[in-house]
Amino acid sequence: MNSHEVDYEIIGEGSQMVIVELDPGETVIAEAGAMTYMETGIEFETKMGDGSKPDQGFLGKVFSAGSRMITGESLFMTHFTHHGSGKSHVGFAAPYPGSIVALDLDDVGGELLCQKDAFLCAALGTNVGVAFNRKLGAGLFGGEGFVLQRLRGDGMAFMHAGGAVMRRELKGETLRVDTGCLVGFSAGIDYDIQRAGGLKSMVFGGEGMFLATLQGTGTVWLQSLPFSRMADRIIAAAPAAGGSAKGEGSVLGGIGRILDGD
Repeated sequence: MNSHEVDYEIIGEGSQMVIVELDPGETVIAEAGAMTYMETGIEFETKMGDGSKPDQGFLGKVFSAGSRMITGESLFMTHFTHHGSGKSHVGFAAPYPGSIVALDLDDVGGELLCQKDAFLCAALGTNVGVAFNRKLGAGLFGGEGFVLQRLRGDGMAFMHAGGAVMRRELKGETLRVDTGCLVGFSAGIDYDIQRAGGLKSMVFGGEGMFLATLQGTGTVWLQSLPFSRMADRIIAAAPAAGGSAKGEGSVLGGIGRILDGD
């Protein structure tokens, strides 16, 4: 094992948290701001990169961390290490409601590709990098752009997804997915973007102009509520700047405002 061997527990339903159990000397890495609490004996340090290659020189660390900026992530990651005795725990949660996916990278061939904001935390030894998509269509219309996050290693890693999570095992068949609903997929899956039906369906169908096409043998994780979809609904329901808020139901809302003197 190259990665630290950590135990964990996932709690909650509508909005989940993962609690990672660390033995003395064990470390878990996480995105900045993901930690919710930590127990006695655990100390954290912000470092450049994921620490998967301790003998990597300074320039190598700069290049590795700099590539993460392409996905919109920070140059730095937070390392939580247990320096005490016995067992201690640290909890992590994502900034919006959803589910946490726990996976052993060794079980999916040691490599996983996921959308840029899906990675939450992982055992030390996991390499968190980027994967450039070679297909122009996927880059321009795929939602994730030309780059996805690539997780490599042989230990535990944790992804976050909005809403409910579905795991699908593909055995040579093809799966067409809304681009925002794709969380991640194993390295044996071929990823591309295709047009969603005819011109009328693309313009008036409401399902988006393009769909992600996944084909091959491997595992795919899907989410029911992408953050972008939830944010669009919140923005649409919010009052315009300087305007008044809409009531729940146009008639009752209007009567209520009249009675209140608005």
